[in-house]
Amino acid sequence: MTQDDKTIVREYFNTTGFERWQRIYGEDDGVNRVQRAIRRGHQRTVKAILERLGAVEGTKVCDAGCGVGSLSIPLAQRGACVLASDISEQMVTEARRRWQATGLEGDLEFAVQELEALRGRFDTVICVDVLIHYPLPQAIAMLEHLSRLAQNRLLFTFAPKTVLLSLLKQVGGFFPGASKATRAYQHSEEELRRVLEQMGWRISGRVAIDEQFYFARLLDCTRG
Repeated sequence: MTQDDKTIVREYFNTTGFERWQRIYGEDDGVNRVQRAIRRGHQRTVKAILERLGAVEGTKVCDAGCGVGSLSIPLAQRGACVLASDISEQMVTEARRRWQATGLEGDLEFAVQELEALRGRFDTVICVDVLIHYPLPQAIAMLEHLSRLAQNRLLFTFAPKTVLLSLLKQVGGFFPGASKATRAYQHSEEELRRVLEQMGWRISGRVAIDEQFYFARLLDCTRG
C-alpha cells in the first residue's frame, strides 16, 4: 500500500531527513554545494519574514512547521508569544535544544503536532517550507485550517509552478540531494491567490526567494 504524504514527511524528518536538514539549517561547514544553496535560500526567507513582521512584542504567533526553530527563536527573542509546532518529534526536540542553548527567557512553547490539529487564535500564523511536501488539495486544506487560527496575518511559502522548475523536477534537479524521500509539489500562485481571497485574505506583500536548488514564493496576507 502506498504511504500518504503526511506519513512520508513524518518518517523522513524523524530519520535521515532530520540529520540532513539540521545541518542545512545550522552553521556547520560540513555541507555540500546544494545544501549550502538551500541554506542560503532558507535564511533569506527567514530574514524576509522577520523584516515584514517588524515589531512583534506582545503578539501571539503560531509557527506551523517550525523545523529547528529558525523563526520561532528570533520571534521569541523579540518578545512574541510563540507556539512552535512540527510534525517531526526530532525537529521539535532540536528546536527546543537550540532555544535552551541561547540561555534566554521568553514565551516559547513547543509541540509535536500535525498542522491540522493546531488549535487556538493567533495574531499571526506562519508556515514556511511545508506546502512543498503536499499536493494542491491538501495544501489548500492546510491553508484553510491555518486561516481559521489567524486573526490578522498569515504568511507562508510555497514552491512556484513554473515551466523551468517543472523541467528541473523531471530531470531530478529540484531539491537534489534530499534522497527523494519526500515529494516536491509545485503550486500555482494564481490558484493560491484565488483561494486566499475566498477566505477573506488580501495579499499585502510578495517576496521571491530564488537560490540555486531553493525556489520559494512568500505571500504575506492580511485580513481584507
